[in-house]
Amino acid sequence: MPKHYRPPGKKKEGNAARYITRSQAVKDLQAMHLQVSLSVFRKLCIFKKVFPRDPKKKVKGNHHTYYHMKDILGLKHDPLLVKFREARTYEKKKKKAMSKKNKDLVERVSTHKPSYTLDRPILERYPTFIDALRDLDDGLTMVHLFAALPAIERENIQVERIHSCRGLSLEWQAYVSRTHKLRKAFISVKGIYYQAEVEGQKITWLTPHALQQVMPQDVDYKIMLTFLELYENLLGFVNFKLYNSINLKYPPILDPRLKASASDLYAFTRYVENVADENEDDEETRACKTLFKDMTFFLSRECRFFLLVPRESLLFVITAFGGVVSWEGDGAPFEESNQSINYHIVDRPSQSHRFISRDYIQPQWVFDCINARIILPTEDYIVGKVLPPHLSPFVDNEAEGHEPEYAETIKRHQAAARKEILPMPGGEQDDLDNAQNLLAEGIIDRTKAKEAAERKRKMAMLQEEYHHELKKELEGTTQHTPATAEEGKKKKKNVDDEETEDDDQNLQQFADDNDNMSKVTMSRKKRRLYEAMKISQERKKASVDTLKTRKKNIQNSKKTSSH
Repeated sequence: MPKHYRPPGKKKEGNAARYITRSQAVKDLQAMHLQVSLSVFRKLCIFKKVFPRDPKKKVKGNHHTYYHMKDILGLKHDPLLVKFREARTYEKKKKKAMSKKNKDLVERVSTHKPSYTLDRPILERYPTFIDALRDLDDGLTMVHLFAALPAIERENIQVERIHSCRGLSLEWQAYVSRTHKLRKAFISVKGIYYQAEVEGQKITWLTPHALQQVMPQDVDYKIMLTFLELYENLLGFVNFKLYNSINLKYPPILDPRLKASASDLYAFTRYVENVADENEDDEETRACKTLFKDMTFFLSRECRFFLLVPRESLLFVITAFGGVVSWEGDGAPFEESNQSINYHIVDRPSQSHRFISRDYIQPQWVFDCINARIILPTEDYIVGKVLPPHLSPFVDNEAEGHEPEYAETIKRHQAAARKEILPMPGGEQDDLDNAQNLLAEGIIDRTKAKEAAERKRKMAMLQEEYHHELKKELEGTTQHTPATAEEGKKKKKNVDDEETEDDDQNLQQFADDNDNMSKVTMSRKKRRLYEAMKISQERKKASVDTLKTRKKNIQNSKKTSSH
């Protein structure tokens, strides 16, 4: 037997051949002299969309993390793995040069810093633009989160990354706002939820409140920064495609004066102003575009960064639904004294002076209006008044089996705006439809019955006249006697009286039908008021008749006493 002979091991089958643990995967990559650490392996898996698997039978035990063997084989020949090895080599050379305190060597090594791009991984993950939009929810939420975080050196959260995230988020909001693609908005404890519809895809994301963010210690920020790197590149590609679709240059060029006055979103919206999207002709976009049309809003100073809704959120929402907005501060398009302002938004009753020509409302009114797609009455949203419940547009009340009271109120406002009829509280739509159908059928049946009776009466008259003439011919007399002529006049008079009586009955029945139809189409409050008016009129008529009767009795008694 040869000295270095090894007996063949048992061939792996089943889960042992299909799955591999994370430690084995890292060792296999290191065996190929690629010098892969655990952090690099995690980053590579995130970029290549390689996720851990959960096999039914765990060969190495339940305390291991398993990956599919085909995924690991695909990572072995990925170009990014070579780039990560070059970056590791660069870090070693730079560290060695710095330890020798050789500045020239450090500068020379720094000029050869390797770099990589995520163009290929993004193209592999999202072959089409629609695929990228479908997976944009988490990316937008992550970018908006880091745009509101402070820069922390110990967690490697750089200022440049924060500014990059803020720029990407504002570019996205400017496109959604000016193309009127926003559909829903909801203020919650976690933040503000938004939903837009772009290229037929519904995209939902969360923006944190404008408060000081607390950085928890139990979060792995390295993994979050790896995901953020992927989502930054993805959102950059998406914004580039969207801006090109409306014939705008990307990245946008902003007004430096507005950028210096912290009016970034307004600067972006001005850049995308007066543009038209090719797909804006759908009914939903037209409804959103004209909701706040010809309406002017002004944001008070208290609304700049108050507890829940910052100024940028109101600017984003109002412009997305066709309104014009300004604020108190630098970079505002017009002043507070502008006479064209319709709504003044404040969140506390501290306004020193007020204009009679405008409504002073709280910010929730704006969000409730866009979710209901109508202009709600402002009485419940006046400054200083307790607000109605802020209902989530992402909840299906019918599926949940419960509909809040204010949701029913909003439905009635929507029906009034569309000039529709809703059933009474506690009733159903079928009850209203059946009542209207029965009333309409009753009116139709009554009309047909009257027409049939009229035809029958005329046929009877003609038949009687025919028999009368036939009888005269048989008796040999064709001359009408005076009695016969007089009888004909009486018959004619009787027929005319019957027709007059029928006409009066028809007119009265027609009036009753109209009255019943109007009652069905009335709201509950109006119907009660109408019935009260009818009762009052009947009482007045009865009192007048009583007075006339008494007066007539008094006159008769006087005549009797005089005789």
